[in-house]
Amino acid sequence: MERIKVTQEDKQAFDRDGYWISPKLLTDEEIARLRAAHERVWMRDFDREGLPLFHSYAPYTHDLPHLRKVDNAWLINDTVREIVTSPALGEMAADLLDEDSIRLWHDQVIYKPGLNGKVSRIGNVGWHQDYGYWESSNTTNMVTVWIALQDTDLTNGGMMTILGSHKWGVIKDSNTFFEPNLDLLRDKFATENREWVEEPCIMKAGQASFHHALTFHGSGPNLTADPRLSIVAHLMPGNTAYHESEQRHPNVQLLGPHPYNGQKFDNEFFPLLFSRS
Repeated sequence: MERIKVTQEDKQAFDRDGYWISPKLLTDEEIARLRAAHERVWMRDFDREGLPLFHSYAPYTHDLPHLRKVDNAWLINDTVREIVTSPALGEMAADLLDEDSIRLWHDQVIYKPGLNGKVSRIGNVGWHQDYGYWESSNTTNMVTVWIALQDTDLTNGGMMTILGSHKWGVIKDSNTFFEPNLDLLRDKFATENREWVEEPCIMKAGQASFHHALTFHGSGPNLTADPRLSIVAHLMPGNTAYHESEQRHPNVQLLGPHPYNGQKFDNEFFPLLFSRS
């Protein structure tokens, strides 16, 4: 992965809009390896024993359209591990978040099926805040790195962000990834105090979108014939700790059977990507 220096202009755009799209980070060879890793994950051809957490499998066939997602694929696929634990990703995240160190919170491998022009909500990702799922962490200053493995725009279900929505704070019941009705969610979350401005993330293969954990984002259907593939790294400050809340992410169990308030996510399941010290 190429190491890109985040500029002051990049940081200003991230702070203003809630997201920033990088230059191309991956080589064509790395993109090909990650696309092959996708195939292996869905076929359950793992590099080591165990299972990723929170997996959502479906039979591997283009005749059965289905949004597929696994979390913590880095535990069972070495190519995914190499990319989502890259020091280059960590340094860019540290610069954007103004943090001294960065750890992996978890990754995702996401497959959005191609519907070949069929009008459907299959594959839609509802408007949501990532932190809506992460309230068991003691900071909202986290970032998602969504890496495109093909050229991506609205025709193949590219991500859309709501400009400046990270400034709204934590919105109740924003854990709506699996609600496919985007209009319904827009009506729910857009109020007279929240300006709802949608902006598509138009990306080339190998580029990454860094969006803040509070930034609302979602995506529509993939109308092309080919699946839309992505690798996602969710990153957090190196000193992030467990915060007891009504919402409890599956990753909390990786702290052990009896997590306590203030316990840091700093064991082997949350690898350090970057530190300034």
